[in-house]
Amino acid sequence: MEELYSCQQAIENCAAARTFAIAHLYKEEKAMDMHIHDCYEIYYSISGGKQFLIDNKFYAIAPGDIFIINQYESHKITQVDKMVHERIVLSIHPDYPDRLSTAETNLDACFSDRPSGFSHRISLGKEQQTRFLYYINKITGAEGYGHDIIERSAFMELMLLINSAVHTSHQPQPASPIYNHQVDDILAYINQNITSPITIEQLSGAFYLSESYICRIFKAATGTTINKYISARRISIAKSLLNGGAGVMEAYEKSGFSDYSSFFKAFTKAVGISPKKYAQCSVS
Repeated sequence: MEELYSCQQAIENCAAARTFAIAHLYKEEKAMDMHIHDCYEIYYSISGGKQFLIDNKFYAIAPGDIFIINQYESHKITQVDKMVHERIVLSIHPDYPDRLSTAETNLDACFSDRPSGFSHRISLGKEQQTRFLYYINKITGAEGYGHDIIERSAFMELMLLINSAVHTSHQPQPASPIYNHQVDDILAYINQNITSPITIEQLSGAFYLSESYICRIFKAATGTTINKYISARRISIAKSLLNGGAGVMEAYEKSGFSDYSSFFKAFTKAVGISPKKYAQCSVS
């Protein structure tokens, strides 16, 4: 399998092949804003040096950390220093682990099992890091006769490693304490009220902070604006509803958008297709 050097290219290849793709990133790319996509993502940090916001949880990133993100979880990397951050990102079509699973072994578990208090981050030990990179190199180095079987078998072993690490993780790892605690409270408030109208004026009144101050500390901590964060979270809800068989109007009404036009424009821009088309693809 070809090793890619762009997350966007990996996402596109994953969607086209309906399997998985690997991107190895050595240099800075322009950071995506708060976003979601239709593939699973496994993010392996080689050099650390940044901060992750996934839904309403912050995480520091250290070398050897793996982040497990499903297709409904909005996320963004936030810059905390200027060092070059080396990482490996796997984009995985949600159907692929399911197709490879057995009655006794669910390779999809790390993406679909989200118990209360779970952590998106798993810190691998040195031996686990070595095994992780071994499987990545085996996949990207496979060529010639039987390369597809080598890639598939190494991918399955990689998923066994990750699922085992999740399963044996003793305690949910706490989110990073480096961000402003006021922003933690704001994120909690937004997510508790995400399906209701939320304005910056409303947040300002709820937290007794000026509108300019609340916008400034939120952007400084998360790297995105309050309105963009709210929109991304609502799109995540709408995608989940549509994938579960809900109609477009039901997804619109239950995701918190103020009007259908805003819902349609935001969804189409973020996902790349209209809500109706997305619902049809989910059914098929």
